[in-house]
Amino acid sequence: MSDEFKVEIVNPEKSFLVKDDVVEVIVPAYEGEMGILKDHISIISFLKPGIIKVNSKSGEEKYYVEDGILEFKDNNLSVLTSSIFNLKDMEKSKISELLKEAEKDINKSEISDQMKYLGDQKIDVLKSIN
Repeated sequence: MSDEFKVEIVNPEKSFLVKDDVVEVIVPAYEGEMGILKDHISIISFLKPGIIKVNSKSGEEKYYVEDGILEFKDNNLSVLTSSIFNLKDMEKSKISELLKEAEKDINKSEISDQMKYLGDQKIDVLKSIN
């Protein structure tokens, strides 16, 4: 019996990733890092800024994501996000640009607690990548 399931990550421009041989996915959910294996219970959750790790028969891939929603049902994981980058293709200049933008955003005088929390998460993740 196979331990594999299907993952599809979609952003506004295209279907970013489709894989059928995935063994485990770790996502940065609001509840904390969540590992998803085959036959996981059905779930819908929101993503916070962080790293999505996709472990498949062909190796591990890592993606930086800023937001999104995920749904796991019938051994199909769907991730919808407005902003995702493959870490191996992400240049230092892009990381620095995103970091400066996040630091500017959290220093605004009119910022909600939720936006401050998400900004702090984004900064922590980007610093760990850089």
